[in-house]
Amino acid sequence: MVLSVVIPAYNEALNLPETLNAFYEVLSRNKIEHELLVINDNSKDNTIEVITELQQTIPTLRTLFNEPPYNGFGYAIRKGLENFSGDCVAIVMADMSDDPEDLVKFYNTMVERKVDCVFGSRWMKGSKVTDYPKNKLFLNRFVNRMISIAFKMKYNDCTNAFKLYSKETMEGLKPFLSPHFNLTVELPLKAIVRGYNFAIVPNSWKNRKHGTSNLKIKEMGSRYFFIVMYCLIEKYFSRGDFKKKW
Repeated sequence: MVLSVVIPAYNEALNLPETLNAFYEVLSRNKIEHELLVINDNSKDNTIEVITELQQTIPTLRTLFNEPPYNGFGYAIRKGLENFSGDCVAIVMADMSDDPEDLVKFYNTMVERKVDCVFGSRWMKGSKVTDYPKNKLFLNRFVNRMISIAFKMKYNDCTNAFKLYSKETMEGLKPFLSPHFNLTVELPLKAIVRGYNFAIVPNSWKNRKHGTSNLKIKEMGSRYFFIVMYCLIEKYFSRGDFKKKW
């Protein structure tokens, strides 16, 4: 089973070498056939030059340019989700906040348990979180708790982008609605509402070394609320029209 890794990148020239080299080394060592698909989201730094240089030593590295005016985290990921070539696809951050060893665990879980999705959780036994910004921690736990209650589920980390989906599942989640960070909530909630089965495994997270996060909390509140409400409406009023066709 070929694994595609979609990595959105906006001004991540300082982070990409460590991230791409680490994921290539770990996936290759574990003999996982894969592609690393970087979506350059109209970066203003030398991201293009860095990727071009890395392609000389990372044969599995591909890149796409996310052209204006459709820029932003969600649009970049959607570009990758429309163009990956593997049998399953993971979303990974360019800033090395996600652990490559966890992706191997995700992949093996999907193969062994034959699930449609593998969801990472940073807030369960076996996980490890390093230097999570205090101003975001309370909001993260509150939002995820409210989502868990609203959807009557035990999963506690919907806002975590680090997840793995089968190709068939990703096709079943279309069309995508979110152009921003709320895409990270849209994908798992749609998968759950539409009846795709999933496994939850602990994953580690550490804060970035270079640059600042592009997530703007004040701008995202209403967008997260919109997509959560959309998925709730689908859950309770769609009469199963979008359910997985078994």
